[in-house]
Amino acid sequence: MPASQPEKIDLDGHQLGILPDRIAESKNLRELRVMKNQLTVLPAWLWRLTTLETLYLGDNPLKTLPEDIGDLTNLRELYIHSSDLTALPESIGRLTHLHTLDIGHNALISLPESLKNLTNLKYFLYMSDNRLTALPESLFENMRQLAYLNVTDNLLTALPESIGNLTSLKELRLYNNQLASLPESIGNLGELRELHLMNNRLTALPERIGELANLRELYLLNNPLAALPESIGALKNLTRLDLRNNRLTALPESVGELKNLTHLDLRNNLLTALPAGIADLPRLERLDLRWCKHLSLPGWLGDLEARGCVVYC
Repeated sequence: MPASQPEKIDLDGHQLGILPDRIAESKNLRELRVMKNQLTVLPAWLWRLTTLETLYLGDNPLKTLPEDIGDLTNLRELYIHSSDLTALPESIGRLTHLHTLDIGHNALISLPESLKNLTNLKYFLYMSDNRLTALPESLFENMRQLAYLNVTDNLLTALPESIGNLTSLKELRLYNNQLASLPESIGNLGELRELHLMNNRLTALPERIGELANLRELYLLNNPLAALPESIGALKNLTRLDLRNNRLTALPESVGELKNLTHLDLRNNLLTALPAGIADLPRLERLDLRWCKHLSLPGWLGDLEARGCVVYC
């Protein structure tokens, strides 16, 4: 009786220079893990394993992927991170059942237009640590199920308006880029819980930032922000607001309406005064005012401390 064929093969970290041909005989294979090897080329038979649903190719010095990868149309998860890739084949857009895609830690300078076809991406799209200067305008047009997007550590100067179509997004990480502004469509991300924008070149935020009704955490440190929109006070669920190392000279009075705020970091800004409403924020646990050299400290700081808020100044 023939031996049963495996549904999963794990060859991670075996120092392989080539894949064993015996894998080609695995007609029922659903998951293949070959990460952390020394693979520079992939065999033609790999793309004929059309039962594959999960493929881990990351941490190999591949440099390129063939167009044939588009033949794996049953793939649900694809991990091709840390593989020295400079481009992705256009055929990747044929992998329309993908719900998870990791292309981080490569050397990608652009993305194929066909990525917009991956309309079933749901769990995450990870593109961190590449050399991307722009994203295709149509990239996010139909990714309405995506929950997590990470494009940190790239060279982006702007975002496409289509980012507003990510209406299921819970976490958006964009730090360590060169973003000078955000599109107004960011206000469509009504399910967003975390927005990470530190280490960019933002000088202002769109008024529609206040429409992020479910936002809990907003990180804006290390930008040249000169002002905040009044609409920021509409973020009723916000618990953490990090504004350190900006160029703020004043805060809008609406900051006093952030009744769920627990942490407010204002270090190293150009503030001269604070809105009195901060004194009445009922859940504030930490207020950091260090290195605000022009700030006149209000008398109500003592009241905050008396009720248990830690104030640094």
